[in-house]
Amino acid sequence: QNKIDGIRRDKSRTKSERESAIAKLQKELETAKAVEAKNKDEISKLIARAEAYLKEHFDKDYYESVKASCEAEKAEAKAAYQKRLAELEKEHKETVAKLSDHQEVKDENYVYKNRQFDAKVGLEQNLQQIKDRRHAAYTYKYHLIDMLRMSKFTFLETTAQKWENYKYTFNRRAFLLQNGLYIAIILIFVALCVITPMVKGAPLLTYNNVLNILQQASPRMFLALGVAGLILLAGTDLSVGRMVGMGMTTATIIMHQGVNTGGVFGHIFDFTGMSIVGRMILALVMCILLCTFFTTLAGFFTAKFKMHPFISTMANMLMIFGLVTYATKGVSFGAIEPSIPAIIIPKVNGFPTIILWAVAAIVIVWFIWNKTTFGKNLYAVGGNPEAAAVSGISVFAVTVGAFVLAGILYGFGSWLECARMVGSGSAAYGQGWETDAIAACVVGGVSFTGGIGKISGVVVGVLIFTALTYSLTILGIDTNLQFVFSGIIILVAVTLDCLKYVQKK
Repeated sequence: QNKIDGIRRDKSRTKSERESAIAKLQKELETAKAVEAKNKDEISKLIARAEAYLKEHFDKDYYESVKASCEAEKAEAKAAYQKRLAELEKEHKETVAKLSDHQEVKDENYVYKNRQFDAKVGLEQNLQQIKDRRHAAYTYKYHLIDMLRMSKFTFLETTAQKWENYKYTFNRRAFLLQNGLYIAIILIFVALCVITPMVKGAPLLTYNNVLNILQQASPRMFLALGVAGLILLAGTDLSVGRMVGMGMTTATIIMHQGVNTGGVFGHIFDFTGMSIVGRMILALVMCILLCTFFTTLAGFFTAKFKMHPFISTMANMLMIFGLVTYATKGVSFGAIEPSIPAIIIPKVNGFPTIILWAVAAIVIVWFIWNKTTFGKNLYAVGGNPEAAAVSGISVFAVTVGAFVLAGILYGFGSWLECARMVGSGSAAYGQGWETDAIAACVVGGVSFTGGIGKISGVVVGVLIFTALTYSLTILGIDTNLQFVFSGIIILVAVTLDCLKYVQKK
């Protein structure tokens, strides 16, 4: 078959020569297939006999002996290490006893520590060699099975190999750096689950509570997904909360129940002449347009003038809050039409469909990040913008594109939040949401160093923060103390991220 494929690609032969050679090889191929078919049962029996032999003899006659030998070598290596440490300590004490000068003692202590370190490195090398030999003996069995079956492993065999590879490559320090924060948060949440029934007399993890957590997390998911793209570029966005306030105010004005009680720049808007669906669509479009306009503005200055996103988005934050507050005099616009939430986010048998909006956003953004050229370029620019530019990637276009995508997600998120809260839009709404969104991304593993992060991490981060806030609220913990918890989590998350970066460097 390989020869046939090669001849088809061979342009040095004429068409008739290729066809003649291929026809000859096709006959040989058919003959080979016939021989294979004729001996198929015989081959299956031979493979079965070989596998039975392996099963009976491999572990008993080979692997167990290697394993026992490795354990003995490990014990010997550790004993030799302890003996070497004792010798070094004895030599060190004898040398120090002969010295009187302070500097000479200091130098000897330095040499002693270096010798201890060398002994430890030697032990680690010996242990790694022993570990490699045991692992090689284990995997040899699957190498033999691979040759018999041509890489066709059963589910249990595949699982066994994955577990062995995980144990072989496991590193405690790396594991704790990667998952230490998650472990701590899970322990805190478990503690809250134990404490809540004692304090409130009701369990924390009820069906309704879980749905409430997911419902609260859904609009925030849009914001976190938007911010994640900017953090992926080694940036951030400080204007998220003000975007939510602007979107909430805009959506509330358009979908307001009856004529608006407040004005915008002194003008009272009345959208009651439009249909409900028309007002819903207009509100969504306006939320997206306004949020995208401001994110694009920040993206332009960031990409064009190499301005740090901290500055460009802080300017956005101030401008948005100032404009919305001045235009509306800082008043709340009340409730939207009561029928709108039932259309946008109806509850089906008690299940809030706003969760499905969040799931759709997660799927779409995951597809953009992982399956499109823009997504690949996003990672490339975040990891190394200079190298990306040399590779022909437009850093300007990718940066502005990330801000535009963020704006669209902010607009959608604020529109959904308006429907969830049945209006009540004001310029002050959403204050502090930017810290929640950024914290969720950091906790989820989206690195501020750029080019590192997964959608799954963002989702986990949002759920962790929402669940933690909800749990503390149920326990009656003061809101100000909740900020303290959030601050500690952010500090620990960024510290672990920095440690990973330093270790990588």
